[in-house]
Parts: sequence; structure tokens; C-alpha cells
Amino acid sequence: MKPTFDPLQFGPMLDIAWRTCAGADAFPGLENQDNFLLIDVDGCVVYLHDQREVRQRIHGWPPGHARLAVLDGMGGHGRGREAAEAVVGGLLELPACAGLDQLSDQLDALHARLQRRFAPDPSADSSRRPGTTLTLLELRPGLPALLYHVGDSRLYQIAHGSAVALTVDHVPATAYAMAGALAEQAWWHQVHGEHRSQISQAFILGNAFDTALPLSDSLLALSADTLPPFLRHLPDRRAIELQPGAVYALATDGFWACAMPGPWIDSWPRRLARCGDARAMADTLFEDLLSDPPAGLHIDNLTAIVIRVAAAAA
Repeated sequence: MKPTFDPLQFGPMLDIAWRTCAGADAFPGLENQDNFLLIDVDGCVVYLHDQREVRQRIHGWPPGHARLAVLDGMGGHGRGREAAEAVVGGLLELPACAGLDQLSDQLDALHARLQRRFAPDPSADSSRRPGTTLTLLELRPGLPALLYHVGDSRLYQIAHGSAVALTVDHVPATAYAMAGALAEQAWWHQVHGEHRSQISQAFILGNAFDTALPLSDSLLALSADTLPPFLRHLPDRRAIELQPGAVYALATDGFWACAMPGPWIDSWPRRLARCGDARAMADTLFEDLLSDPPAGLHIDNLTAIVIRVAAAAA
């Protein structure tokens, strides 16, 4: 699904594009439970509702501030899509955040409100809260971006011939590594060298880091104090300086849901190097995956926001 309206505005240093679809070789009627949100520096907004792009404007949005987010809903029978849409609705009401504490407090409060809204029906035989990943960048004028991350969607930096994940997946392998039961090489293999569908934390759903079952209601922010030494530089909530000349991709896990994701992701710098702008880069990620999928690709929803940072002035 490509945007059919004028591009949003993110200032002279950032070129940003997005795209979403139900999945590679998706069967007719497959629901896209992913979502995304872009708020540009003028308060113009684009997101999904009922699997269709919606555009509107936020009045009073501070000039120069922007927000980007990708979400991967989970819950089955439409509940995952509803959960992702509910979080997007909350993000539309969230004020522009100047600092990390404000952003974290606002989003944790939204998580708690939506937990109450999606509380399980005690009369149902098998009912639990749905959930969604949320990987968000708050873009502040003249300051580093703010990252807030929950789940297993990712932020990648593509620069100097490499694609490097800047987020840690909230999956059982990470829980084992935090407990000292999984070493670095084994963690990298399980998280980045193969595909596993389990998740240990999601927005609205809660977390299994504190206890396996039942899920804890709260979100656990993985930090330098809780992550193993080889991941301590990647806390979930932190400031990130976007590097001149680099490309960043916010993406849901359909992009690496294959038998051996490493070679495919390692090819991103080469594939994107031939593209002149973020629109071409987003299209390339989708079209190359759809036309020449890596071995063992699972059918899953696909969403990506590509951020191309202008090179520094000479």
C-alpha cells in the first residue's frame, strides 16, 4: 500500500517514506494487523484504520517536532488489529514529548489505560488481552531522537555497508540472557540467525520477564541494569543521535520471518545503495522481498518506515 497524497514534511535533513501490506504471497483476505503512525513537523498525520490509510492534521502540534512508530498487533480474530489501532489512537492524543521521562510516563500510562479497556471477559472460556509491539521515535528539533521500544519490531541503522539492529527483541532468548542462562553467541543465533514466533512482552498484553505465567500487567523497560553486558548499550528507552548520511528503518518482524534472516538483512545496504531517496528505499525493501523472498519466508504482515538522513554539510 503506497501513499497517494503529497509526502509529509520532516525538514531539510530527513527524507522519510513508509509502506505496509498484508504479507508476501498473502492469501486473499489476510488481515493486516500491523499499523504505523507518522506525524510530520506541521502536524500532518498518516496511519491505518480498518487497514486503510487515513490522513488528518493535529491542531496545535509544535512546529518542527515529529513522531514515527510501527506496531505489530497480536491477538487473533481482529483483536491484534484493534489493539494496534487503539495504541495509534492514543499516540494521536499524546502531546509532543520533550524528554525521555515524559515520553516514558505518557506511554506507560497509555499502556495501563488500554489494559483496562481490553480487560479479558471473565465469562469467556479462553480470553486474554491482545497486544501489539510498539517501536517509536520521537523526533525533537535540534536534539537527539527519543526511542521507546516494546516487543520484537526493530529499529535498524544502515550505514557503512552494514545493517545493525538498534533495539533488543523482547523474546524468550533475551529473558534467558538476562538471567545469565544464554551467552552472547547463542543469543545472537536465536534472535538474529533464525525465526521464532514467541514474544515475552507486548504493549497492552504485559510482560513475561518478571514471571512466566500469569503475565505481569506492567511493562519492563530493559535497561543497562537488567540487560546482559553484550546488550547494555541498547536499552529500550534512550536518546539516539541520527547520523548524517545514514539510513534507518523501523520495521515489523515480517521482514525477517524466514529460515536464515541474516543474509537477507545483510543485503539491505547493497540493495538500498542504488536508491536515490527514501521512497525508492521503502519500495525496494518490499519489492525485493516479494519478488525474490529468502528461503523459508513465513507469510506475515509487513510494515516499514525508512528514514534517510542527509549527509553533513562539507
